Amino acid sequence: MTNPLYKKVGVASLIMMASVFLSRLIGIFREMVIAYTGGAGGDVDAYQVAFVIPEILNHILASGFLSVTFIPIFSNYLVQDKEETAWEVFSIIFNGFGFILLLLILTAGIFAPELIQIIAPGLRDPVLIESAVRMTRIILPAQFFFFTGGLFMAVQFAKEKFSIPALAPLVYNLGIIAGGIFLGPWLHMEGFSWGVLIGAFVGNFALQYWGAVRIGMKFQIKFDFRHPDLRKYVWLTLPLMVGLTMTFSTEFFIKFFGSYLPRGSIAGLNYGFRIMLVLVGFFGQALGMASFPFLARLAAEKNMREMNRLLNSTLRYLSLVIPFSVLLMVLRREIVLILFQRGRFDAAATDMTSALLIYLLIGAIAFSAQTVVVRGYYATQNTLFPAVFGTLAVILSIPMYLYGMQAMGASGVALAISLSAIFQVTLLYSLWNKKSRNREGRDVYTFFLKIIVLSIPMGIFLEWFKTIIGSVFHSTTFWGSLYVSVITGMVFLFILVFTGYLFHIKEITEMLNRAVCRVKRSAAR
Repeated sequence: MTNPLYKKVGVASLIMMASVFLSRLIGIFREMVIAYTGGAGGDVDAYQVAFVIPEILNHILASGFLSVTFIPIFSNYLVQDKEETAWEVFSIIFNGFGFILLLLILTAGIFAPELIQIIAPGLRDPVLIESAVRMTRIILPAQFFFFTGGLFMAVQFAKEKFSIPALAPLVYNLGIIAGGIFLGPWLHMEGFSWGVLIGAFVGNFALQYWGAVRIGMKFQIKFDFRHPDLRKYVWLTLPLMVGLTMTFSTEFFIKFFGSYLPRGSIAGLNYGFRIMLVLVGFFGQALGMASFPFLARLAAEKNMREMNRLLNSTLRYLSLVIPFSVLLMVLRREIVLILFQRGRFDAAATDMTSALLIYLLIGAIAFSAQTVVVRGYYATQNTLFPAVFGTLAVILSIPMYLYGMQAMGASGVALAISLSAIFQVTLLYSLWNKKSRNREGRDVYTFFLKIIVLSIPMGIFLEWFKTIIGSVFHSTTFWGSLYVSVITGMVFLFILVFTGYLFHIKEITEMLNRAVCRVKRSAAR
């Protein structure tokens, strides 16, 4: 792979990293508004349950995988200079799957009460069940906007345009926040549901339609269920439709097992999970999304050596998730207090959520690495193996969830989430290395182990340091927690940079050098 291509990956990564990071920050603000309105109570549990059926529909149509399944097909035509054919295939897939999705949305809306009883069997309060059903019916149509918007974004990615797709999650989250702020006083948690629908329409459909038009989209009303590329798309996507992915199963298990736990457990697990996903999104999701088009190109060129080189390099940079996870573990209570403790979210809810957060952060590196490793398979148009593997891994993890729930309650569910993720991504990467003859894969494992060993004493020191300054600044208050977090964070960065130079960890030193260069460029302007 040439240097210009590496530069493109870097630029794309920066765009998507900024998008994902801002989206996660706005998402945290969204959770803050939800926490203020509903606290960690049954109303928030019902709101979270309302997402399960729409998420299942989204999964069935593989809307979240449109980029990884559609881009290789579309890109092949672009490489062959057959753009007209590429847009024809785009239209056929859009029309066929869009029509099927509309039928599924209608059916799910009709049978929502029965479906809620299946997905959250532990939910017994009739008022909460009725609320969950009503909000489910409001959120369901948003899945059509996610599907169509996913295709609009996929063609922009294929044309190496990332700016407008990067706005989708930002606008979506702002829509939810607006719904909660402006409709919440009258509709309570239902106001957030209307925000979901509005945000999905504006951010994922309307805005992405405009972006697709800008890069020359040619859409036509055409149905051809015998088209060979439609069959190829179905063949690539089918495993993702029926397979269980790590993130999807985690979202489902939080609601399913949480419905058996005391009221507010689903809310607490969800708040902790969202904090952890900020870290995952900033590193893993951004790098995975940005690198995939280039991985797909290298796979199409049969250049497995460079493909493995890019994959390994990306994973090494992801190792930075480990020390940052340790920092968040140390500041777990302060972070939850700063973000959520206001309105109906009281000190008891802070204690519960922060206790769950430490177990969820154990798996942050696994969730981050999974977003990259699985794209190696997708780039080679192999969706069957990761889908079968993921499904088996999820099924095998169920006893872990059951034991964890019975032995430790919500904390056991949180720990099961992390342990299951670590097991899945470790084995998946090992199988990739064997399949692709990635001889440098062992070096990646060694590097991760090195970072873990360095992070443990760092965490012990920071915990001691936080305890000392916490008594000075009274970390049980908002401002005290903020002061403690800022000071501890600055000490953490100093130790991280010092460790990078001391042990010659280029991933840390390069990150610092790039940050310094950007600051200098900004100052020069």
